[in-house]
Amino acid sequence: MQGFARAYPSSCTQRKVLSSKGCSNSFLPASWRKVGVHRPVQSVAAAPASSLEKQVSLFSPSKVNLFLRVVRRREDGYHDLASLFHVIDLGDDMDFGLLPEGATSETLECSDPTVPTNDSNLVIKALNLFREKTGIKRFFYVNLDKKVPHGAGLGGGSGNAATTLWAANELLGRPATTAQLLKWSGDIGSDISVFFSHGAAFCTGRGEIVEDVAPPLPLTTPLLLVKPPLGLSTPTIFKSLDLARRSQRDPRELLASMTEAGQKGVRALQEFCVNDLEQPAFDNLPQLAQLKTEIGHALDSSAVFMTGSGSTIVAVGSDTAPACLLDPKHKDLFISPARLITRKSGEWYKPSGMWSSSPQ
Repeated sequence: MQGFARAYPSSCTQRKVLSSKGCSNSFLPASWRKVGVHRPVQSVAAAPASSLEKQVSLFSPSKVNLFLRVVRRREDGYHDLASLFHVIDLGDDMDFGLLPEGATSETLECSDPTVPTNDSNLVIKALNLFREKTGIKRFFYVNLDKKVPHGAGLGGGSGNAATTLWAANELLGRPATTAQLLKWSGDIGSDISVFFSHGAAFCTGRGEIVEDVAPPLPLTTPLLLVKPPLGLSTPTIFKSLDLARRSQRDPRELLASMTEAGQKGVRALQEFCVNDLEQPAFDNLPQLAQLKTEIGHALDSSAVFMTGSGSTIVAVGSDTAPACLLDPKHKDLFISPARLITRKSGEWYKPSGMWSSSPQ
């Protein structure tokens, strides 16, 4: 089937820089330009539909860390964190089907050929975990249409894993509670649990201890995501962390202050958007620090910061790509507008709907 979707190409390996005007293959919202990009929409019907007992299609969101404090380095080498996560509407599309009884393996297809489809993929790990925890030995067909870039600090893979756990549970009649899915998810990744919140969560431990909180900012708050085509592994970031150079802000105080500022409509949020991982990331990649500074100077935004372990820079309060990003040195940037999203109890996340348009 032909469909019309948010203006992203089907592969996320190369994203071109946008302009705030006159950009033909860009990621600008329709309000900035007339969108005219058509692409096939992946469907679970691409699988042998007759062999699938049940089917479901879900949106797989990503996240930003509005602040991230490193509390301490633990004896086991991991770090205790305190972070305010928020789910956002940049995401992947996932189709799921329940394979017939007797199937002994998963079928995972992905639009991005650089994404592994073996047991190293968090989607497969999530399904293995689901079978282990529930004792239900059923297997699935999964089609993953990838849009969230890799190594971005946006939790795209974690979102895929959480969405997979939710889908498996739905297809099998909800044998597990949402609380159980949240608890189990910590076994395969630190960021997966946050997606079982209602969208905004204060997370501690390795990130797997999740406390639902009210959205600290209005869901209409414009966001701009900018990711350069370079990055560092999370282990490298934490190895380079200098604990003496961390922020001294109390995480609970940051949460309270940001929430109060958001409720009052205060634009000056920069002092609350602390990320202790900027120091090791910027030490290793000075270009990333320069990009943050450049965006901050160019935009009339509330805050500019790195999310997670990078390398995405987030601007809060503006979703317009500044003209400075037209410089040839920025030609390979991934740039996307975004919004904060939440979900209702018993339902999964849905896109904000802001970036769609009817076919022309």
